[in-house]
Amino acid sequence: MTIRSETDGDITIVTIDRAEARNAVNPEMAAALFNAFIAFERDDSQRVAILTGIAGAFCSGFDLKAAASGMDERWFAALDLDAGWDDPAAEPRPGPMGPTRLVLSKPVIAAISGAAVAGGMELAMWCDLRVMEASAYMGVYCRRWGVPLIDGGTVRLPRIVGHGVAMDLILTGRRVDAEECKAIGLASRLCADGEALQTALELAREIARFPQACLRADRKSALSQWSLTLADALQGEWKSVYAFRTEGMGGAARFSSGKGRGGDFGEI
Repeated sequence: MTIRSETDGDITIVTIDRAEARNAVNPEMAAALFNAFIAFERDDSQRVAILTGIAGAFCSGFDLKAAASGMDERWFAALDLDAGWDDPAAEPRPGPMGPTRLVLSKPVIAAISGAAVAGGMELAMWCDLRVMEASAYMGVYCRRWGVPLIDGGTVRLPRIVGHGVAMDLILTGRRVDAEECKAIGLASRLCADGEALQTALELAREIARFPQACLRADRKSALSQWSLTLADALQGEWKSVYAFRTEGMGGAARFSSGKGRGGDFGEI
């Protein structure tokens, strides 16, 4: 079992490789996933990350065999959140599945084949975008075994698909195929079987070629506005004006010189 991290230009690809357990994540793998994304965040040469699993399996969740063997109390203590923890970006903490409490400054894309269920679904929802193969599926399968969603699932799912749909999926634990995931907004893109990673790479390269300060500022504002009043959210958004000063004015000059005319954005 292993967590592999490799680069393709300015794209980082993190792969869960544990075929014999359908990429179930145990505590050691969770720590490796956490460290892989911390390294991505700190590497200024990297712009977008992709989280995937070996072909045919994204992640079947937390390793229930490890849980059944008895989780050491030190494991629970290490993951506990104190009442004063209120800034995930400034104070990174690991989640049970690894990176699920991280707030990165750069986007992550999930490339999903096969099952993304239970904690695996929570990993996918932690990502900014989700590319799913035609036969891939999600589901709160941990519902069957009395295991709660503790990697952000009850927080992110309603925000992605809306409260009513989220309650359907959370309470029933039913399988949600790729087409339905796309229809409810859980999947960002669908692709043919065997093409999730390539599709995610193409999407990552498209994102990576944009001016990054502006892109990251908009992403940060969209992520941080959930708990804010409209006035506070608009105040937060206005802070992105620094990106206009550093990148936007140069972009406006390129447009004025003729770039992007007629809808041609090949060279921006």
